[in-house]
Amino acid sequence: MNETLPTTPDAVPSAEAAAPATVVEMTPAAVAAQLKQLFPALFAGGNFKPLKLRVQADIQERAPGVFTKAQLSAFLRRHTGATGYLIALSKATHRYDLDGQEAGELSDEHRNAAREELTRRKGLQQERVAAEQEQVNLLQQQRRNRAGLLYDYERTTLTLPNFCVLKGVTVEELPGLLEIAKQERAEAPPPQQARESREPRRDDRRGPPRGGNRPPQRR
Repeated sequence: MNETLPTTPDAVPSAEAAAPATVVEMTPAAVAAQLKQLFPALFAGGNFKPLKLRVQADIQERAPGVFTKAQLSAFLRRHTGATGYLIALSKATHRYDLDGQEAGELSDEHRNAAREELTRRKGLQQERVAAEQEQVNLLQQQRRNRAGLLYDYERTTLTLPNFCVLKGVTVEELPGLLEIAKQERAEAPPPQQARESREPRRDDRRGPPRGGNRPPQRR
């Protein structure tokens, strides 16, 4: 004899219980906007303030269910890694809570770490600027070299092989270089009239007008 066992709520979960909770996707920028509205004393105003240690737990307690742990972690990594935040950290003496109140002194260790990171970033920025300027100088030099190549090619009496040997280019690559040089010459602005810019105007070379500042003559 088969016995049918009664079903209980624990035995067969409902569809509502089985469905996972809906997680609202939020980017770090969206989290920042929400935090500015919820805690403007700390996150609004345009000025960075060193955050209280373990501020993430305070946010979860004061705004339960608004942010996930992953969302807050992603925001805090970006927020505390911003150059503006590091500058504030390098100069401040205290940390601040969600109400903008002082919440503990800032340690020398954290302040010095912020300064070291700022120094490192400044060095990287200087290296990047130097590399970009070097690249600009290289491109300008290459353009001048092509212009000189075209100028000499249009006036040379040498044969093509001899001209290429003299200029250090192959016969195959010469046409491409000349074509680029012609395009660059066509795109270049017209030369400025340096002589006109250096010479004074004709009116400026003349003396004062007659009867103007000349002293009266005695009779």
